Amino acid sequence: MKALQELDRFEIRFSGLGGQGIITLGKIMGQGLALGHGYNVTQTQSYGPEARGGSSKCDLVISSRRISYPKAESLDLLVALSQEACNAYFPYLKKGGILVLESDLVKQPPTNQYLGLPFTGLAKDKIGNVQAMNTVVLGALSFLLPFINQATMRKTLESVLPAKIRALNVKAFNLGHRLARKEWGEDAGEVWRVEEYGEID
Repeated sequence: MKALQELDRFEIRFSGLGGQGIITLGKIMGQGLALGHGYNVTQTQSYGPEARGGSSKCDLVISSRRISYPKAESLDLLVALSQEACNAYFPYLKKGGILVLESDLVKQPPTNQYLGLPFTGLAKDKIGNVQAMNTVVLGALSFLLPFINQATMRKTLESVLPAKIRALNVKAFNLGHRLARKEWGEDAGEVWRVEEYGEID
């Protein structure tokens, strides 16, 4: 399968708290990009000392070419779903990268150049299930990233979920995509790039 768009190397870090579905989010996006879109993808993940409430992160490296080094160290996109995650990983976001925040949980963004949505509140109030938050994020990123086809990623989502939660999560995915388009705008991925950045301690 030919990839939708040529990518030399694109690094994503999903980060937040245990229980937010960070690892599942990374796995579904990685599978969708590899099997649905034809990219080479590597995934690495780590958990904090506590599975629920501790820190959690999942990294994807995406490329049209063979990936020689599988770890993400210079991020093109950082998704931070907690203040702690944002503080810890913002220094790894490269100049020109994109920062996506959970706007209700990250109260002190390290830069004014970011994209935010209240993903948790949207899942709770609009979907009726806070555990669908990660799927709202997936939908939003499927709008934001030009190398993701919305229909293809949604098909991957449908294929990996149990039937009893499939419809709810497709609704969450569509909500994320729709609100990202509305709130962030068509050129969000170009306009909201971080031009200021910190140094890794």
